[in-house]
Amino acid sequence: MSTAVAHRHHVLTSLPAVVGIAYSASWIAGLAVGAPAPVFADSGSDIVRELSGHGTAFTTQFLLTEGLPAIGLAVVSVALARSARSPLVARLAAVSGIAAAVISFTQFLLGVALAGTGSPDTAHLLFELVSRFDGVKMFLLAGLGVAAVLSGLLPRWLRYTAIAMAVAIVASGIGYLFLIQSLATLAYVSGPLLLVFVTGTGVALSRKDR
Repeated sequence: MSTAVAHRHHVLTSLPAVVGIAYSASWIAGLAVGAPAPVFADSGSDIVRELSGHGTAFTTQFLLTEGLPAIGLAVVSVALARSARSPLVARLAAVSGIAAAVISFTQFLLGVALAGTGSPDTAHLLFELVSRFDGVKMFLLAGLGVAAVLSGLLPRWLRYTAIAMAVAIVASGIGYLFLIQSLATLAYVSGPLLLVFVTGTGVALSRKDR
């Protein structure tokens, strides 16, 4: 293998690990921004009032938790699909992961629009769309977790993490899709598990390729 080819192979096999780590780093940075966090029961006027004067922080948080992480989801899911031995598992990983990435980026765009609106009706609609999209995205991420487990490419501890993530994120996904606040709070459980899963999967795939 020539030096140039070897270098390109190293870059390609290292990419899932780098992006997986960046995924968690971006999310953690986003949560540290401290932007307002409306709840499902808030009216459009409540949402506009809460976001008033915090547009930059809210947009930054959405960039770090939805915009940039969309890239991580796409890269890791495609790497998983390429490494999976079963065509069915590969298809599940690719479809669920890429669809989740598209929804995540759509949420970022909706978040930017939400941060800039002063209309209570528009704010309520946008916030509801972001929340319901979150529910759909969580179901897709559960599918990605199932694909990762079935691929046989993850170490045992990460397979258990993926299973726990899939179960927890389906429950929180129901909460977001149907705007049930009590179930949505399970994101405090599924969220950290998701970060460990995405980062761990990216690192595991990089090691496997090497």
